[in-house]
Amino acid sequence: MDLYRMAGAGAAAGLRPFYPLGAIVKGFVPAPVRRMRGRFDPGAEVLGRLGSLEVRLARSREEVKAAQQLRYHVFYEEMSARPSRVQKLTRRDKDGFDRYCDHLLVIDRTRGGPLGDQIVGTYRLMGEEGAALAGGFYTAQEFDIAPLLARHRGKRFLELGRSCVLKDYRGKRTVELLWQGIYAYVRQNRIDVLFGCASLSGTDPATLALPLSFLKTSAAAPAEWRVRAQPRRGIAIDETIICSDPRRALAALPPLLKGYLRIGGYIGEDAVVDHQFGTTDVLVVVPVVNINPRYIEYYGDTSGRFAA
Repeated sequence: MDLYRMAGAGAAAGLRPFYPLGAIVKGFVPAPVRRMRGRFDPGAEVLGRLGSLEVRLARSREEVKAAQQLRYHVFYEEMSARPSRVQKLTRRDKDGFDRYCDHLLVIDRTRGGPLGDQIVGTYRLMGEEGAALAGGFYTAQEFDIAPLLARHRGKRFLELGRSCVLKDYRGKRTVELLWQGIYAYVRQNRIDVLFGCASLSGTDPATLALPLSFLKTSAAAPAEWRVRAQPRRGIAIDETIICSDPRRALAALPPLLKGYLRIGGYIGEDAVVDHQFGTTDVLVVVPVVNINPRYIEYYGDTSGRFAA
């Protein structure tokens, strides 16, 4: 799913890694040497509302823990991810990158009880400041993003990861609200490029050949946005497979992956099998300038507070 380690991307983005440039360390966890200043805002505003649902950033460490518990429930109890011993004990999907990220939460106030029970969706957002402190972007374990960052030096990148929605909420409304929150965050932080992994359930590339081919042929990245998998990790996507019903193929994709495509996302060159999470991943890159104006109007803030 979204397990990454840094492989030289820090230097390409003007970041300061905590280990030798270009090193790939198995099981790499960022050194907890420094923390983001002012990481939590107790008064973080609501970024969007839809019915009983609202979206905003986590306001405290306790809210992040609740998001990690939701991730554990979905990834390890509902889906086929394999937890570590520590994860089994804590019942939280936690890693060393969490402290360097902002955590977007979807909250359903009608659920009542403690806030942890009201969180129904979450997304992890990692900007360049967090990546600098962590030693690099999380995505680099699976995909070689260093050339991408080098080609677009000066642009502000935001990594999206650990997307997770409670089963009963996996539909258009929650996805729309997540994107509303992401777009508000993009405006606030003047982000130029979104990127991250998107996952298809299953680890057999042959079984997933049709959706992978559809993704690649319908949203192939031009040369300037192209990304390859890390050496010996990638599986080539067969573009010769013909999809006879593109609308049906699109409808069969996970909602968040469909969201990437609808706002103008590109798909990388290869896929990567993630055996821990039981998924096959593709790299998605979304230049903000690609986002269709009708989606900007739909998700955007109409008050002008975050205008460039």
